[in-house]
Amino acid sequence: MHRQTSLAADAAEAAVGARLRAARLAQRRSLTDVAAAARLTKGFLSRLERGQTNASVAALVRLCDALDIPPGRLFEAPPVGEVVRAGAYPPFSFGGDGLVEHLLTPRGERRLQAIISQIEPGGGSGEEQYALTSDVEFVFVLAGRLEITFEHEVTQLGPGDAFTYPPGTRHSFRSLEQDGPTRVLWVVSPALRDDGAAELR
Repeated sequence: MHRQTSLAADAAEAAVGARLRAARLAQRRSLTDVAAAARLTKGFLSRLERGQTNASVAALVRLCDALDIPPGRLFEAPPVGEVVRAGAYPPFSFGGDGLVEHLLTPRGERRLQAIISQIEPGGGSGEEQYALTSDVEFVFVLAGRLEITFEHEVTQLGPGDAFTYPPGTRHSFRSLEQDGPTRVLWVVSPALRDDGAAELR
């Protein structure tokens, strides 16, 4: 009986470690970063993720705070995916004029980020061009007309048009629609931070 209890405890510790690792990787964060935020050593966190040691309740709470996840998630089997319900999209502030933007992906997702924008006539990112630290950006126009301006190139898009480009190239965008808002789906990978502006360069 004692051996069975010990095996069950080992399995539970391994599951907690695996869930911590999954949460960290989903946010594209390093062992060093998360360990420092939780006031732990990198080596300890590495062993914890591999199920080779256990942690105090206080350490687990600090890790959950560092990863911005509820502690209960460590003790539940993770769902296959996470739903963001219609009408409950988190707001996303990225600057610009005449823009209302919302996230379609969960806030903790760092591998990619989907953003839906409603751009009023004449609205856009502003005249000053910007670049992002993400690797790739995809845009799909749902309604209206959008213009994306690079240093030596201008691309105009209408409903149903899709465009993929390197966001590290300085650019700006604006709505060309005069009769109503332009609605656009953006996908960037990896994700921007929630404040967006910190990822500009």
